[in-house]
Amino acid sequence: MVPISIKVNGKQRKGHVEPRMLLVHFLREHLNLTGAHVGCDTSQCGACTVLIDGRSAKSCTVFAVQADGSEVVTIEGLANGDTLHPLQEGFWEEHGLQCGYCTPGMIMSAVNLLNDNPKPSEQQIREGISGNFCRCTGYQHIVNAIQYAANKGPAQAGRHDKGGR
Repeated sequence: MVPISIKVNGKQRKGHVEPRMLLVHFLREHLNLTGAHVGCDTSQCGACTVLIDGRSAKSCTVFAVQADGSEVVTIEGLANGDTLHPLQEGFWEEHGLQCGYCTPGMIMSAVNLLNDNPKPSEQQIREGISGNFCRCTGYQHIVNAIQYAANKGPAQAGRHDKGGR
C-alpha cells in the first residue's frame, strides 16, 4: 500500500492505495464520489473525465499514486452550493442529456474547453468534446448546452474555487 494525498474538490484527502489502483476507483470507492463513471475500461468513452491540476483527464488512465500531490475536481465539485455551474445549468436548460451516463465527463471536458477558449465556435466545441462518447443523443443539444455556458461569460465558465464533498 502506498500513501497518497490529493486535494479533491477543495478538500485534502489522504489514503493508502495499491500502486495499480486507478484514480477513478479511488474517487468512487474510497471517497464515495461516484460522478466519474467507468464506462468502457479502455479510455475511449470519457465518462470518467475529471480535472487534474486544471486540465481534463480520463481518470481511468491515471493511477491514484500519479495524482498524489495534485488537485482534482470532479463533477461534485462544480456547483457552488445550490447554484449550478453554468455548464450544469446549460445541460439542464438545453436538454443536453438523455440517460446522463456520459454527462459528468462531458461537462468536465467542457470546463477545460471553456477555460482554454471562452468563446468557442461550434466546430471547436465538437472538437473539444471529441474524446467523450454519448450513445443517446445526436450531440446537438450537448453543443447547445456548452454554447449556453459560453454565453454566460468567461468568468463563469471555469470551476468554482470552493470545497466540495
